[in-house]
Amino acid sequence: MEARDVTAGALVGSDGEEQTAKKDAAPAKEKPDTKSKMERLFGFKKEDLTSWSSLVALLNRPTDPASLGIFRCLFGLLMAIDVTQERGLSHLDFKYLDGAPVCRFPLFNFLQPLPLDWMYLVYLVMFLGALGIMLGCFYRFSCLMFISTYWYIFFLDKTAWNNHSYLYGLIGFQLTLMDGNRYWSIDGLRRPSIRNAHVPLWNYTLLRTQIFIVYFIAGVKKLDADWVEGYSMSYLAHHWLFDPFKVILPVELISLLVVHGGGLALDLSAGYLLFFDATRPYGIFFVSYFHCMNSQLFSIGMFSYTMLATSPLFCYTDWPRRFFARFPAFLRAVLPLTSPDQLQPSASCVYPEISSTSTERQEPPPAPKAPKLRFKHKLAAIFTVLYIMEQFFMPYSHFITKGYNNWTNGLYGYSWDMMVHSRSHQHVKITYKDGQTGDTGYLNPGVFTQSRRWKDHGDMLKQYATCLSQLLPRYNISEPEIYFDIWVSINERFQQRIFDPRVDIVTADWSPFKPNPWLMPLLVDLSPWRTKFQEIEGSLDNQTEIVFIADFPGLHLENFVSEDLGNTSIHVLQGRLNVEVVEEKKNYTVQPGEQIKVPAGAYHKVYTVSEDPSCYMYVYVNTTEAALQENFTKLLEIQERARNGTETEPLPPELQPLIAAEGEEVNATDPIVQLFLKRQRRMKEVKKRREAGVLERFERFAVKKYYTIRRGFLMTAIALRNLAVGLPPLEQLTREVAFANMKAPQADGSQEERLKDEVGHGEL
Repeated sequence: MEARDVTAGALVGSDGEEQTAKKDAAPAKEKPDTKSKMERLFGFKKEDLTSWSSLVALLNRPTDPASLGIFRCLFGLLMAIDVTQERGLSHLDFKYLDGAPVCRFPLFNFLQPLPLDWMYLVYLVMFLGALGIMLGCFYRFSCLMFISTYWYIFFLDKTAWNNHSYLYGLIGFQLTLMDGNRYWSIDGLRRPSIRNAHVPLWNYTLLRTQIFIVYFIAGVKKLDADWVEGYSMSYLAHHWLFDPFKVILPVELISLLVVHGGGLALDLSAGYLLFFDATRPYGIFFVSYFHCMNSQLFSIGMFSYTMLATSPLFCYTDWPRRFFARFPAFLRAVLPLTSPDQLQPSASCVYPEISSTSTERQEPPPAPKAPKLRFKHKLAAIFTVLYIMEQFFMPYSHFITKGYNNWTNGLYGYSWDMMVHSRSHQHVKITYKDGQTGDTGYLNPGVFTQSRRWKDHGDMLKQYATCLSQLLPRYNISEPEIYFDIWVSINERFQQRIFDPRVDIVTADWSPFKPNPWLMPLLVDLSPWRTKFQEIEGSLDNQTEIVFIADFPGLHLENFVSEDLGNTSIHVLQGRLNVEVVEEKKNYTVQPGEQIKVPAGAYHKVYTVSEDPSCYMYVYVNTTEAALQENFTKLLEIQERARNGTETEPLPPELQPLIAAEGEEVNATDPIVQLFLKRQRRMKEVKKRREAGVLERFERFAVKKYYTIRRGFLMTAIALRNLAVGLPPLEQLTREVAFANMKAPQADGSQEERLKDEVGHGEL
């Protein structure tokens, strides 16, 4: 890695201080470079790995605390912001409202949320812990405040798990054990003995290795065939961020080469590029570009900025001194220390002992004695080695926790398989059966929940079914049996069932250490059909939609065709089907290559009667939407002719609003004209927002964040008051919550509401 620190360790001279080569030193004073090639590349010698004692001494080598101190400050700041954003302080009352019948998904079923006011206190402790980490104030205690509450919140809700939330908890845990308050901290002002003191090298080794694992394992997981072939994130190629590539490449190649190929190459190489001196500038450039793009592509909170903050950890540990030394002298009082001569020794480090105390350089140099290793030094080295081994093992530990494996291994969040799998759900049906009367009925998918992730995970489905069995007796449903029929497509495959719809999940067996017996297998043998899908979809017009279905022998799909969907037909690709039209009480057998039209506004059932899985597709046209688009096209033509004076006949009264001046209030009586004008207003607003300047965009962003954070802290203040003196009268509490809910000026707020419906409109 660097020549000055392992994995970038600092070279320590006979006086115990880091000796830094100065580029501007006089040539006559420069000593010949006697370092071996390994030492120049990695920062340590081969002899440092030849025995346990030398490894312990290496990992506890004195190192400049500057880079660690700056990272501590940035991480604390980002986590303080994260508490109000992704952790959910601003909408905590919606998630943990007292008395609400909500099914929750903790890692351990005994974990339950505290009453709402106490949950606000938990979040306040987490926020103050993050703030203490940032300031380096009562550092260890602040770290404990942060990680204890953070991991409680993390384990409380598996539906919120993701890789970067797991990473935050890991980094918080690591910082708790490190000497992160030795540089630019309030603790350093309170305790001069620790100010600017060395930190052991293992502090940097852990953090750097952790980030290396994040990149490298993410790259290894992307060697999955679906990613390599471009099926995992194909929709990203349509994002405006990839518009520059569209000048020279078609969208299909952008998806395959840039999105998937580029993502794979960067994840596999990023750790190595950051590790070595010669490639580090390129590594920092590419990972910075990558994370800046991710911040626009995905809603991932502070993750992109946290990863940006980790990149300088791979630089020389004294980079902040050289950076802040360039600032004007009058700012030095508030900036971090810049002189390496002010470094202090630390009991956490191991210093080599020299046999001679002479200040003169001797030839040959005095032989260093073996450093004195204490128990704390050995314990730190053992922890470092074991932690790194555990982190390499965890992403591949799913052979132990088999119950959490579904079509993908393990609970999403600690495997670093980021963005490798994309899912779409076509059909979700929840059926209950009264255990005493035998009556059956249906539940709205997601009833009593605040998340949709339970649909893909067997452990969550079991928790959900158990919760429903406890809630439904309140609605006169005794001893309920719960059945789920969930259809999922993963990485553009056929829509197929993920769980057996014939199994009562309430009484079904589930163990964290045994395979899930009611998980249906992923039909990977049908994956080659995806190439055919693209050919079929390319042959259709813009108004025709298509859904590809695969089903298992002996099962059937019950479906209802909306009256909006005309000309709906089923085309058999493989296997043999029996289609029952319920109202007609007729059955039709359909062979591969054949098709059958199913009536709109009615139920039908599709049985797979072949011995092998069947494959078929629904082809349909949304006739209502098609007619609406045709009317919109005609209205647009009339509007343009009326405005440019080419319309020869006067407009009827119901079309007069089409020529109203912009901003003028109109009273359109025709519903089609109303929808047309409403869509035009929306499209103008979207265009205006997209063409806004940087300052306007920043102002809009800042205002939105201000009111979000404001609500979180005002609701926290209300909760603390309730804990301290009790609940106020209901009228007062209502006024206080209404004040906390205050949003931006009404014009912007109403515009935001109008824009909500625009998600998914292709023309926008």
